Amino acid sequence: MFLKNIRLSNFKSHQAAAFQFNANVNGIVGANGSGKTNLLDAIHYLSFCKSFFSSQDRFSVQFGAEFFAIHGEFSTFGSERSNAISCAYQTNGRKTVKADGKEYDRLSDHIGRFPLVMVSPYDHDIINAVSDLRRRFFDMIISQFDGEYLHQLISYQKIITQRNTILKQFIENRNYNSSLLDIFNEQLIPLGTYIYNKRKEFIGELLPTLQNYYSKLSGNQEDVNVIYVSGLNNQSFEEGLADTAAADARCGFTTFGIHKDDYDFLINGNPIKRFGSQGQQKSFVLSTRLAQFDYIFSKKNIKPILLLDDIFDKLDRQRTAHLLDLVGKDHFGQVFLTDTDENRIKTILDSYNLENTIYKIEKNH
Repeated sequence: MFLKNIRLSNFKSHQAAAFQFNANVNGIVGANGSGKTNLLDAIHYLSFCKSFFSSQDRFSVQFGAEFFAIHGEFSTFGSERSNAISCAYQTNGRKTVKADGKEYDRLSDHIGRFPLVMVSPYDHDIINAVSDLRRRFFDMIISQFDGEYLHQLISYQKIITQRNTILKQFIENRNYNSSLLDIFNEQLIPLGTYIYNKRKEFIGELLPTLQNYYSKLSGNQEDVNVIYVSGLNNQSFEEGLADTAAADARCGFTTFGIHKDDYDFLINGNPIKRFGSQGQQKSFVLSTRLAQFDYIFSKKNIKPILLLDDIFDKLDRQRTAHLLDLVGKDHFGQVFLTDTDENRIKTILDSYNLENTIYKIEKNH
């Protein structure tokens, strides 16, 4: 699967732009602020119905405009079959996603149809940021190959929101109603248990591939690990809700559940956040993304599109060489790379004999 072309209207810095893409490697070059990353974000939007960088669509509308629109055409390798995808958002809040002219009833039905993996300098945040970011990071990976997981996750989040609203009302009205909470608990328990089991299974399957990529990229023998941290590791969801009922009533929100889960990233048994060097952390994050690629391919038998944003500035020569060596072995499908230096990216890609097309973006494209 690859993206043949894309047209943008009022998407971030691109007032009007159109590109025809190579099915192999595409180099996007231009000065900082020219819109290279915004182009990758538009490709990401076609796959996920959302920006990689912001959860609010209004921030993707060009300043002064009332809407943005993204139109792309995906094709299958070795086939003339193609799919036209259109994403549009109006500042009044109206958002539409269409496949071959037909609008989706649920945006979640689109997730996973055109899988994609994006490697960004911001990926480093999954190590240093709060647990919510790590949960969303892995939830999005699972959702690309498991639509049922995504649907149950959305249902779980809605019920947690409703349960928290009720708990706050209990405090405001000074009237605690355990029978009412039981109604929400009965819905939460099967959803939360399902999500927990899927997350646990996923990490167990992803980890060996992640460790293998880390070894290749770093060139050393350090032991890296990912530990799934959840209250359900020690007790059932039903037991956890019962044990924290008093705390929930006192705090006004749900203190137990898979919405509190986290993932510990370790190097030689220690937190990589504290004990990993900058290079080790970069290798770990990149290994996670490449393992994500392999995992999705193994589940869907479709090679995700790979977006590599600003890697030549952010990765040292050794890690860049290992990564491009992997790309050159035809392991990946369509690849997009951004860089500020046209000569550098052309020289690097040619030295690995990678079939490529270079696109130069000027400011205010």
